[in-house]
Amino acid sequence: MAHDFTSDDLARVAELARIDLTADEQPLFARQLSEFLAYARQVQEVETRGIVPTSHPTGASTPLRADVVHECLARDAALAAAPDADTSTGLFKVPRVLG
Repeated sequence: MAHDFTSDDLARVAELARIDLTADEQPLFARQLSEFLAYARQVQEVETRGIVPTSHPTGASTPLRADVVHECLARDAALAAAPDADTSTGLFKVPRVLG
């Protein structure tokens, strides 16, 4: 491990993450956090100068369909598939969530 966390370090990280660690969990979390940070340091050491950033690994663009306006589903057809629809007002009825 490249970094050994003190109990104060671990308590601060746990507080920031809003987790309560038991005394039994602290050594495990300290080891896992040390391993994670060691890996992050290893990734930072990779030489990336001269490498062009990519937004897509294959270089292929995703074909998009044309943005064409189509006729929408008729209100009566949409309401016919809904349970307890109020066809007189053209509204869907849903169970009450609040109040």
